[in-house]
Amino acid sequence: MKKFLKIFLGILLAAILAGTFWFLWRKTRPAKTVYTVVMPKIDTIKQSVVATGKVEPRDEVLIKPQISGIISELHKEAGEMIRQGEVIATVKVIPEMGSLNSAESRVSVAEISLAQTRREHRRTETLYEKGVVSKEEYEQSLTALEKAEEELQNARDNLEITKNGIASRYKELSNTQIRSTIDGMILDVPVKVGNSVIQANTFNDGTTIATVADMSKMLFRGNVDETDVGKLRSGMPVRLTVGAMQDVALDAELEYVSPKATEENGVIMFEVKAAVRIPSDVFVRSGYSANADIEILNREGVLTIPESCLEFDGDKTYVYVLTSDEHADPQTFDKREVKTGLSDGVNIEIAEGLDAETAIRGAKADPKASK
Repeated sequence: MKKFLKIFLGILLAAILAGTFWFLWRKTRPAKTVYTVVMPKIDTIKQSVVATGKVEPRDEVLIKPQISGIISELHKEAGEMIRQGEVIATVKVIPEMGSLNSAESRVSVAEISLAQTRREHRRTETLYEKGVVSKEEYEQSLTALEKAEEELQNARDNLEITKNGIASRYKELSNTQIRSTIDGMILDVPVKVGNSVIQANTFNDGTTIATVADMSKMLFRGNVDETDVGKLRSGMPVRLTVGAMQDVALDAELEYVSPKATEENGVIMFEVKAAVRIPSDVFVRSGYSANADIEILNREGVLTIPESCLEFDGDKTYVYVLTSDEHADPQTFDKREVKTGLSDGVNIEIAEGLDAETAIRGAKADPKASK
């Protein structure tokens, strides 16, 4: 039994040593490198600059009151379409007590003056009929009466304006009714019934009653890096990708490149604007974030390969042309100089040195996958 155990342990030890030597031998062998094979293809190469920004209406108008007071009624809500001249809100005027007292006093004085002028006119008229006074004096008396009547009317209108913000005979021109100045969509109504509002004047911007914009005329506003701005010019085609509309791409045209830079987080940026063409069946909300792909160069029908297939040596560019079968073991390649053209960062144009039938070396591949 002891002899059998010794023989078994010897065999086990020999197997372990053999396995160890075999493992170490396998580890010291060089790994076989297998490459994918790439065929050049005819394609279109586009070079573009990417700008990030947002889409907003070209014409966005803030509707402000021409009179101070309190919002008594809102006739429209955000999201509704509105025509120029339509009423958005009504403002109730809160009169200042000093002005109200002065206006009422002016009416009382005008009434007293009118009563006195009427009595004088009646006496003058009676004397004129008897031939005591001249026609000239009668006409002067009549003119004085008409002036007194007009002064009373003006005083009453002034009292109405002080109380209500508008005279009854000018109701159609009332500035207590806040109207839209353009056709479009109401984007925001930041006030509520009961809010106090201030009129727009030379010393104050006034309270915004509503924001109205024409949503059929949209503008992309974004920024590009200083390294790319020199490649841009007005009229270049732009392709917009809106973050909230994954399946929709919008066409636009670059119309403005800022001549002055701005600094954002230590990076020099230039503002760009592009006119967006909105299809009739697409609704784009104001403020959507978007990326603009501004096309700089476009070459169609050129021979292209992945840029990763190239090898650079100084100012020369090379590819490795396959000289054996794709599945040969080992694969063999021949180094060949080529001339390149336009690149889009992924694929690159081959101007000279290759044709569409020449296979070249690509990236490294799993040897098992190549079989």
